Amino acid sequence: MVLDNTLSIIQPNYDRRSEITAFDETKTGVKGLVDAGITEIPRIFHTNSNENIFNDSSDEQLLLPTIDLEGIDENPIRRKEVMQEVKDALQSWGFFQIVNHGIPNSMLEEMQKSVRGFHEQDDAVKKEWYTRDVRGKVIYNCNFDLYAASVTSWRDSFYCQMTPDPPQPDELPLPCRDIWPQYSSCVLKLGGCLLELIAEALGLHPNHLLDMGCAEGLAILGHYYPPCPQPELAIGIPNHTDNSFITILLQDHVGGLKVFYQNQWTDVPPIPGALVVNAGDMLQLITNDKFVSAQHKVIANKNGPRVSIASFFSTSSIPTMKVFEPIKELLTEDKPAKYRGTTVQEYVDYYREKGLGTSTLQDFKI
Repeated sequence: MVLDNTLSIIQPNYDRRSEITAFDETKTGVKGLVDAGITEIPRIFHTNSNENIFNDSSDEQLLLPTIDLEGIDENPIRRKEVMQEVKDALQSWGFFQIVNHGIPNSMLEEMQKSVRGFHEQDDAVKKEWYTRDVRGKVIYNCNFDLYAASVTSWRDSFYCQMTPDPPQPDELPLPCRDIWPQYSSCVLKLGGCLLELIAEALGLHPNHLLDMGCAEGLAILGHYYPPCPQPELAIGIPNHTDNSFITILLQDHVGGLKVFYQNQWTDVPPIPGALVVNAGDMLQLITNDKFVSAQHKVIANKNGPRVSIASFFSTSSIPTMKVFEPIKELLTEDKPAKYRGTTVQEYVDYYREKGLGTSTLQDFKI
């Protein structure tokens, strides 16, 4: 089947499923379309006007908080200041950027290089990793929710479960083989530090969230957003929240990430050497809405390719029946639990079934 955008528009009975299937079977993703020289994007990528940049209004005075982690392990006063900044950011934005986080700039650059290297290698090599098996340890595809979502995102992704059962070197693609294990070790350490600060911000023992198992699982996704010939019609990633406890994001200089704050979409400008941190649905659930899992999206644009690396702290790939529910120490008679208990696996399965662009957390309210 030919992916013809013009024909799909004029056909009265548009068969979206057939077009998605044909696209999926190419196993070359969005980059394959760009490499083929398309000038009009297929209809499966057409989004409604509310998603794209051209209808966004953003108050330039709204700036995402940037938190400096320098000195938090040596200076108790500085640590308390940073803990308060984290608390304020998670109560309002659900997002913040961090600097002086301990991961060298050279490693961040190598990670971006590895993601470009994977997505820009020969199609024949890349296709060997293409799969729709969400239980796989290493996954490459275009849109995990390709068949569930109403709009296809303008991005390709490479996923790897790095903890607790990391892949062997030969199970990783060559461009990622050396740097991904190194980076995941650094991110695990950083995530542990952040979860300690978050626990303190909740008035809990620093190890409370770690003891609950919030850092037992780590998955890393390397997103690749090719330049889009019609960015006004497409979306990089639609409006969504993450299903993790926390997410640590490395984005390159291209930009495009937006957070929904105070009823408007606000840019998250790239800062060299910085990382973006956000609360996921599971953190909002266990904190009983004290901290928010904010809606965010990525716009499509003609610049690129854009590369981002998202590190998700989640136990969705761990075979456990551990139930997570609002933390008892945070509940009172006046503030009872708002959510029912759930396993992470149950939550993530439901999240995948609904697809991006829909709300999942509200369906777990009591």
